[in-house]
Amino acid sequence: MIAALFVAKGGVYWDRPDVDPWDESRDARLYAGPHPVVAHPPCSRWCQLAHVNQKRYGHKVGDDGGCFAKALVAVNRWGGVLEHPAFTYAWAAFGLPDPGPGWQRVQADDESSPDLKAWTCQVSQGAYGHPARKLTWLYYVGAAPPPPLDWSVPEPTAQVSFCKNHGNSPLPRLSKKAAKATPAPFADLLISIASSAAPSGRRGGEG
Repeated sequence: MIAALFVAKGGVYWDRPDVDPWDESRDARLYAGPHPVVAHPPCSRWCQLAHVNQKRYGHKVGDDGGCFAKALVAVNRWGGVLEHPAFTYAWAAFGLPDPGPGWQRVQADDESSPDLKAWTCQVSQGAYGHPARKLTWLYYVGAAPPPPLDWSVPEPTAQVSFCKNHGNSPLPRLSKKAAKATPAPFADLLISIASSAAPSGRRGGEG
């Protein structure tokens, strides 16, 4: 069993016998184990546009109600994988190094189970069916090394924004819902990665 944290009700993780989904109504910040997790903490306060949003709407950068922090605690304690947009400010805020090509070993915050190791990488969700490039950073904690991924970055057929940081692309813009959606093959990948993490009984008490 895998716990999917901070996911949309009725989304790609819903109605699966191997997944315990935590949508907004369940408040994934309260997750206390025992299953490995796939964590999708909200990113609007951490993404590349976070400073623009702060200036325009007053939404303080990093003020996500503790969601990323709790997701990180869950992954470090129970094993699994956390995903966030590439170049997220959360990585530096929580002491995670920016990933380069392929999986890279990093230091996990929770050392209660020294046999669990942490890894990070960058991957394109476009390689797993998303119409945009949607570069994504992953943070994995488990006893086994993470599997090799498809490191390709296919040419996109759509974009997630018309903002200047995306250039003057003629590609159609996706709706917010479509842009945020996790492709089913990518969700399957994250579930399989989390399933290779350490058994839940090897983690400490509640966070």
